[in-house]
Amino acid sequence: MTPAQTTRLLPQAYRPLFAHAGFKRLLPALAASDLGDGMSVVAVAWLAIEIAPPGRSGLLLGTALAAYALPGALGALLFGRLLRRLPAARLLAADSRIRAVLLGCVPVAWAAGLLHPVLYVALLAGSSVLHAWGNAGRYSLVAQMLAPEQRLAANALLSSSVSASIVIGPALAGFLAAVISPAWLIGLDALSFAVLAVQVGRVRAPGGEAATEPKPGSEAGSEAGSEAGSTSEAGTEAGTKAQGGAVTGSDRPSAGLQLLRRQPELLGVLALTWFFNFLYGPAEVALPLHVTDDLHAGAGLLGLYWALFGAGAVLGGLAAGALRRFPLWPVTLGIVAGWGFALVPFGLGASAPVTLACFTLGGLIYGPFTALSYTLFQERTPAAWLTTVLAARSAALLTAGPVGTALGGPLIALMGPRGVLAASGIATVALAAVGAAVRIRSTRRPAPRPVHGSGPCGGAARP
Repeated sequence: MTPAQTTRLLPQAYRPLFAHAGFKRLLPALAASDLGDGMSVVAVAWLAIEIAPPGRSGLLLGTALAAYALPGALGALLFGRLLRRLPAARLLAADSRIRAVLLGCVPVAWAAGLLHPVLYVALLAGSSVLHAWGNAGRYSLVAQMLAPEQRLAANALLSSSVSASIVIGPALAGFLAAVISPAWLIGLDALSFAVLAVQVGRVRAPGGEAATEPKPGSEAGSEAGSEAGSTSEAGTEAGTKAQGGAVTGSDRPSAGLQLLRRQPELLGVLALTWFFNFLYGPAEVALPLHVTDDLHAGAGLLGLYWALFGAGAVLGGLAAGALRRFPLWPVTLGIVAGWGFALVPFGLGASAPVTLACFTLGGLIYGPFTALSYTLFQERTPAAWLTTVLAARSAALLTAGPVGTALGGPLIALMGPRGVLAASGIATVALAAVGAAVRIRSTRRPAPRPVHGSGPCGGAARP
């Protein structure tokens, strides 16, 4: 079967993506790095336990997991002045190279007998310091490479790759760990990032890397100006920047957060996503205790819950490409509410088969959320600001899960696992209702007189 015949077997929304040479070259490398990260979820924790001093494994485990994730939020704020102006491809390549080198040092140091816990934590922290910028570069590069109508399908493929890695990666790590040390699994993750760095260097957005800095009078500049064509200060700043002028204060590390604060719609998307992830945190803590305390089952059932959730999320993520015809905001709010309703049966004393079905359905509903969220940012953000705003988004969201998880312990002591799962679901449904009310109220306000384009968002289609 020829590649052209294979492409025709794909759903209509995905066919143009696999006809795009750059995206087709980049996607396998991104998927490989996602799989490597999925394996590292197990490998980082396991290796921490192996090298920890006696009686200190819990402390090192928590520190290692935090070091592998949280420095990305700090890097998004500290390095804004240096990195905001870099093209998306260079940001993604820089993050990939740093992760390849520092994670690659872990198996080397382990093999040499030099992997002290302090060195291990330092290598993990250094490898993640540009994670927010690398993630922003990934989605910004896709936005530059593809036409606006192709972005949702592309984002769906990227988010489905992450969901699949959460299912496949830990299972593959468990299988390989019977043969090799977890240090070598981290080395495989480093190798995947080295491959990604090479592939990114071979990909160019239309018009070359300079596409991230629109020139005066260019189409990108006009689009950015249109998108920023409101009476807000941020709109004026973004439009000026897109036209090639200087932006006062744009080089400050907090520039992305400042723009988000002055763009109500983008701030609304970020707030919805933050609270959605925050409310998910207690459920993640409560589920294992629900399995052991309420259902009196073991790790096998817990693994089945997460495997079915992951499978549903992959299928739901792939289905996101077909949602382009629907308004993005209502669909996004519907996903939030749907996930909340999927958790409510846990609090009603439903049996394990029923809650397994609900959790699978919850994964299917949740699957398109990440792709839709990124698509809203890509469509609403001026092109010259996209990497900065996405980096600020990543930095903010890195705090949501840990805060929610930390809250889960006290809530379980107060309400029990079953009650926390139900409360998380009800609160998530309430979040969707509040989001819908705010959205309806904002759309009823008189729109400001547009400077460019046909409305406050210029040529971008409003959901």
